[in-house]
Amino acid sequence: MSNGTAQDTAQGTATAYPNRESMAGVATAPREEIVRETSDTHQFSVVEKPLSTFERLYNQGWIRKLVILAFLAIVWEVYGRILNNALLFPTFSATVEAFVTSIASGELPGKAWASIHVLLMGYACGIALAAVLTAAAITSRIGTDFLETMTSMLNPLPAIALLPLALIWFGLGNGSLIFVLVHSVTWSVALNTHSGFLSVSNTLKMVGRNYGLRGGRYVTKILVPAAFPSILTGLKIGWAFAWRTLIAAELVFGVSSGSGGLGWFIYENKNLLDIANVFAGLFTVILIGLAVENLIFRTLERHTVQRWGMQS
Repeated sequence: MSNGTAQDTAQGTATAYPNRESMAGVATAPREEIVRETSDTHQFSVVEKPLSTFERLYNQGWIRKLVILAFLAIVWEVYGRILNNALLFPTFSATVEAFVTSIASGELPGKAWASIHVLLMGYACGIALAAVLTAAAITSRIGTDFLETMTSMLNPLPAIALLPLALIWFGLGNGSLIFVLVHSVTWSVALNTHSGFLSVSNTLKMVGRNYGLRGGRYVTKILVPAAFPSILTGLKIGWAFAWRTLIAAELVFGVSSGSGGLGWFIYENKNLLDIANVFAGLFTVILIGLAVENLIFRTLERHTVQRWGMQS
């Protein structure tokens, strides 16, 4: 039985691979490392082509924004000329002329610096208070409950509504302005920072623990970089709230004390019916907002969250 089985197996193998012995005797030709085959390239589409001048310019974000601003300026100028009422709505050219004249006289830069000086003090105090509240919230449940309760109560409250109380408590001066600015900044920054800390993945937190990071090093090395997009958003929102609150508060201070920054400049020229200067003051507020957003926050965003791969 064993001899028959071996013969059957050999016959089956010979039947399955009839050319095995003949193939074994044939020498295999060496295989080239690089094979180049010529083909007709007309059947393929263009894979890469140089961009036109218009496409290269269109890919620049700052150029697109300049085009939008130029379009708005043209619409402003055309509407002002059609309306033909400088007391109601001056043209863009008249506003620019008043803006340049106020800068040359030194009045507008002085008012702008007075506003920015107060804003920086209130903004810094608000960020410091938000940092303390957020630190308490991430280290204890009582701190979390306190921050959530205070945010729910005070965040919807307009800062300008606290101005009458600020005038009673701190009098006519920068103290009242700083008080309402701190209220504008604190809750938005604290809320976004705390939300960013809560969104940090547990895996990343465990990596920090495994490396032996504790306390301040754990916060600065793990939590802050991971939550920085939310922190930056809170800083932007706090800045916007503080800037518009300051201008509104300065209007009241201008009526009360006859002094102030850009808000007083706008209010004073409104009383004098110099509407071109009123628009020049508003134009300055807009320019400062654009400068802070595009020169400070955009640069900070480019060197942090975009560099770290958190945002495209």
